[in-house]
Amino acid sequence: MKLSTSWESIDVHLLQILRALLSECSVSSAARKLNLSQPAVSTALRRLRDITGDPLLVRSRNGMTPTERGMALLEPVKIALQQIETLAVQQVRFNPAQTRRVFNIATPDYLNASLVSQLVGQLRRTAPQSQIAIHSLGPNFDVVSALEHGDLDVVIGNWPQPPEQLRMLPLFDDDVVCLMREGHPLAAQTMDTATYLAAEHLLPSPYSVGQRGVIDLYLARERLKRNVSAYVPYFNMVPYLLLQSDMVFSGPRHFAEYFCRHLPLVVREVPVAFPPMNFYLLWHDRTHHADECRWLREQIVSVSRSASWQQLPAATVAAA
Repeated sequence: MKLSTSWESIDVHLLQILRALLSECSVSSAARKLNLSQPAVSTALRRLRDITGDPLLVRSRNGMTPTERGMALLEPVKIALQQIETLAVQQVRFNPAQTRRVFNIATPDYLNASLVSQLVGQLRRTAPQSQIAIHSLGPNFDVVSALEHGDLDVVIGNWPQPPEQLRMLPLFDDDVVCLMREGHPLAAQTMDTATYLAAEHLLPSPYSVGQRGVIDLYLARERLKRNVSAYVPYFNMVPYLLLQSDMVFSGPRHFAEYFCRHLPLVVREVPVAFPPMNFYLLWHDRTHHADECRWLREQIVSVSRSASWQQLPAATVAAA
């Protein structure tokens, strides 16, 4: 019996594969994104070619590229799937205990590990069949686009000026402190501004293009300049570099105090009146009314505003 090659034979599964293929321009990448085998996606591509009467993807110098017909189909397919998703959400009430959804959360890597671990723990307890993907913000990470296209559900950020086109909810504030090794020459004294600026500073590489942090903005406004000795791409490398040098690091108190629990490091108050770091939750309008995304935001707010992850034994932090 000959298979029908008309559009009547297409289903939601094929539409999802078509969207992934046209977006990724790669059978293997589409298979990974959909959690399918590569042969299954190749079979689906052959069927889609029969249905549309077009190759959809053709080989190019850099891999594969959509045909004119393929590019023309991408936006209608996205719209169709969004409408189908809306119908499905309206028909089936979200149940966290049964959901198998992947929740995608992006955070800066200096977000306190205790907060992240408690958040993941709460999500695993209340939605045990779901998956949680924590993404680290980087200099080439387009947050707005990722939220707009559904690659991310929420972002935890602390830019002094968050993107205006996103919805925002405050989570918590943190102040700036100075982290250094035990036995550091500055650990036994109270620093003044001149001493602080002259110290050997370890700085993080910017994690967002065009966004300056609280510390850099304040210093630039006050025309103050630190003595920068080194840059590091990942915040979790900071404590280990401090152990082997006389460098100091300025950053969020909760981040610094967390590592003081586990390593021979001390926290010192900074002599500069840096404004607090304001952490908040960001999301796009496309997910504002979705039950599962609203539930996720509620979990993040609940954990981030609780006192449990912020508790720290007093003995772990050096007195000024």
